[in-house]
Amino acid sequence: MATNDPKKILEETKKYLAIHDIDETLLPGIKRLLRYHENRYYVMNEPLITDFEYDQLYKLLEKAEKTHPDWVTPDSPTQRVGSSLNNSFTKVQHLVPMLSLENSYNADDLNDWDRKAKELSGLPEIEYTVEPKFDGASISLIYENNHLERSATRGDGVVGEEITRNSKQIRTIPLSADFASYGIEQIEIRGEVLMNKTSFKKYNDSLAEQNLPPLANPRNAASGSLRMKDPKEVGKRGLEAFLYHVSFVTNSPKHLDIDNPTPDIEKPTSVIRELPTHSSMLEMLWELGFKSPVKEMKVFKGIQSVIDYCLEFEQERENMPYEIDGMVIKVNDLALQDKMGQTTHHPRWAIAYKFKARQSTSKLRAVEFQVGRTGSITPVAKIDPVLIGGVTVGSISLFNEDVIKEKDLMIGDSVLVERAGDVIPYIVKSVAETRDGSEQPIVFPTSCPVCESKLFKEEGEAVWRCVNIECPAQVVERMIHFVSKDAMDIKSFGEANVRKFWEMGLLTDIPSIYKLDFDKIGILDGFGKKSIDNLTAAIEASKQQPLHRLIFGLGIRYVGENTSKVLANTVSNIFEYKNYTEEQLMELDDVGAKVAKSVNAFFKNEQNIHMLEELETLGLQMNNVKKETMGEGGLSGQSFLFTGTMNKLKRSEAEAMAEAQGGKILSGVSSKLNYLVVGDDAGSKLEKAKKINTIKIISEDQFIELVSEKL
Repeated sequence: MATNDPKKILEETKKYLAIHDIDETLLPGIKRLLRYHENRYYVMNEPLITDFEYDQLYKLLEKAEKTHPDWVTPDSPTQRVGSSLNNSFTKVQHLVPMLSLENSYNADDLNDWDRKAKELSGLPEIEYTVEPKFDGASISLIYENNHLERSATRGDGVVGEEITRNSKQIRTIPLSADFASYGIEQIEIRGEVLMNKTSFKKYNDSLAEQNLPPLANPRNAASGSLRMKDPKEVGKRGLEAFLYHVSFVTNSPKHLDIDNPTPDIEKPTSVIRELPTHSSMLEMLWELGFKSPVKEMKVFKGIQSVIDYCLEFEQERENMPYEIDGMVIKVNDLALQDKMGQTTHHPRWAIAYKFKARQSTSKLRAVEFQVGRTGSITPVAKIDPVLIGGVTVGSISLFNEDVIKEKDLMIGDSVLVERAGDVIPYIVKSVAETRDGSEQPIVFPTSCPVCESKLFKEEGEAVWRCVNIECPAQVVERMIHFVSKDAMDIKSFGEANVRKFWEMGLLTDIPSIYKLDFDKIGILDGFGKKSIDNLTAAIEASKQQPLHRLIFGLGIRYVGENTSKVLANTVSNIFEYKNYTEEQLMELDDVGAKVAKSVNAFFKNEQNIHMLEELETLGLQMNNVKKETMGEGGLSGQSFLFTGTMNKLKRSEAEAMAEAQGGKILSGVSSKLNYLVVGDDAGSKLEKAKKINTIKIISEDQFIELVSEKL
């Protein structure tokens, strides 16, 4: 008989990891183990094994099924990955309509609802459940004979769109569950698909790297993901599903319809007798491997305790890993739910308590166009200041011209404003219905708003750029980047001082940083002798920064920190790149066509070479002092990339450990990569690496062991 004892499961897992092939007798065992570990990782958040060990177990099953296709079953863990695109989404009818909830916004509303509930029930006091109202995309799941048969979006509440293949990519949705042990043949379960705050931030960061606007909130991210045409792409989004309601159950041939009971049909005693309450239904789902909100749910007698818990939870919402926009209060007793019934709009036995909104409306008064250090032109909306989630918002990035067109924005519009992920101000939409004819179109400039040079947009890009390298706005932004922590790390400088010294005429370009007139600075408020001594020392110390920091500080387009290290470690002196061709650059690790073209253009520009020569005269380090020892160490010739969250080391520490042994750090997954070191919450890099057989995927502990062996 199968066990759920963690110690025995771990022992069994180790046995499977020690073999290279499985026969048909071992097939049920490995599937059961994979489902168990998926539940521990995705639902319970208490993994027993490393990601690497799970992947090895998964590959063992995958290998067996490829050799014996007849061994594949619908509930096999390998069947989560869709192999084809959804060209359309079929309309399907829900077994029971997905009704809305009545809303409440304060204690008075809840007290009034409680009064009506007691009148309907005839009871002096009612037992309620209270659970978070997750801000995601509603979903309906149907299981038959223990297997997931169909998933659908809410749609209009009666008819939704089938998304079964996409839902199989969500690891918290079991492909099968032992409903038969509860006497259940068919069951319809309701829930919410979510993207947690961490996954949402990572996804928005990836959009920012592409100069694309972020998604406004995790709800939009989840909803959009469910309707993606490629199931594999859905799997990359890190979606989760909370299942919080059983709407329909059959125990052949009789059935139970909790939302819309049919009096003349006997209800299955196996469900009613063992599971008479909503809270026990949620416990059942949790026990069967679903992520139900049993840990967050509370059961109370009387409405006052409910109100107190709602107010308490609202104060803690920031600490939740998910976005929640309120609490849901339900009558706990299922028989009493049946008695209270429903309207055509909402059940009478449930109500939502909504938290204070984090959206607001404002007026779009103007749009300013800002120039970045690479010449990118960013439109910035100026709105009437408005308080959202405790922060006053007056300026909002519109990212590029396409966003303005897509949202149909005009000067004078009323706009709906939100803080994406409670951080980034974001215009959700214009309220076009309120226009009175006085609104003016937003005209995107054709020339730079600072130097008036003609703007240019590369094919396939959404961003217009000023290509004048001497544009004053770009010069200032380049200097801010040059002195920053990740570049030359000139402490005490910072953006404010760069702008102040620029306005005074003390800074004109990057070399002028090393020719500052400290006598003039000394007369400024806040610049006493100690401040000037600190700034002088920091500027002088920066001259000895390693070559890779200088290369990164130059702000060459597409060249990040890791690529800067690759470039620095390739040459003895930075001026060697004057003679490199694009083809030679592309032979370097981590350098693709775009990077090669950008680097080549930078070093073919005489103004840039003149600037570097001037910096060399001023005493900056142009040589790679590590070049003489390059290739030494136990990891020489090996390349590394780190992804996910490290638990024992900071990523910078891990990278330094690899480099100290002669290893190279890459910034992306490619055939040139030797080791991908995987931490917690690894994302798309891990999925991409799995497709390249030559890449070794190791855990943080294995990396530490590898480095120790090479010492």
